[in-house]
Amino acid sequence: MELKDEILEHIIQRATEIFKKDFGELSAETRWVEDLNAKSVNYVQIITILADEYDVEINFMEFRRKKTFGESAEFVAQLCGG
Repeated sequence: MELKDEILEHIIQRATEIFKKDFGELSAETRWVEDLNAKSVNYVQIITILADEYDVEINFMEFRRKKTFGESAEFVAQLCGG
């Protein structure tokens, strides 16, 4: 499994808890705002988990600019050197 895919799985897993969705409802194409109406606190919850898991500093504003889960996973993977 590629790092990006592993990160995406973490994002989806956490999002199922935050947004009360089934794992199968969410994917790389899931859009933060349009599909889930994500708020700042939701981004912080996801960023905190990813930063702890991958021991990387994630810029909140950069992360928030990503439109989909897939773009977010790609961004974090790049921060990790992947």
